Amino acid sequence: MKNNSKNAILGLVCLVVIAGIAFEAKTIMKPGIYDEFTQCLSAKGTKFYGAFWCSHCQNQKALFGKSAKLLPYIECSTPNGQGVLPVCQEKKIQGYPTWVFADGTRLSGEVALQTLSSKTTCKLPEGAPKPAEEAPAPIPPMAVPVS
Repeated sequence: MKNNSKNAILGLVCLVVIAGIAFEAKTIMKPGIYDEFTQCLSAKGTKFYGAFWCSHCQNQKALFGKSAKLLPYIECSTPNGQGVLPVCQEKKIQGYPTWVFADGTRLSGEVALQTLSSKTTCKLPEGAPKPAEEAPAPIPPMAVPVS
């Protein structure tokens, strides 16, 4: 009888673990809310220039959540963080983050998703956070300068 109780408890624990793994896998596989938006930005010729060490760039990416991996992001920093890669020198990127649009215009600093949507005509998804919810703190008006 004792073995039956232990087996039942062990079976129940295994079932709970398997259900948890299945739930987590389903969550991981789910697309990000901004996947279509980021793909549209890329299709419209928008480019996002930044540096791995730039806190404003990290904040900008965070606005996109899971979809950040789909951003048309171009890394400007050398791996040691001490220099600028040629692609960014050629484009005369002066600070990070910098968004460059197909028409040649630029926006520097953290840019609200609604601004990116207006500038590119890419639609934000329904249920996306409202502009006030995008950035809890005011967005700094200046970008991190390239030294």
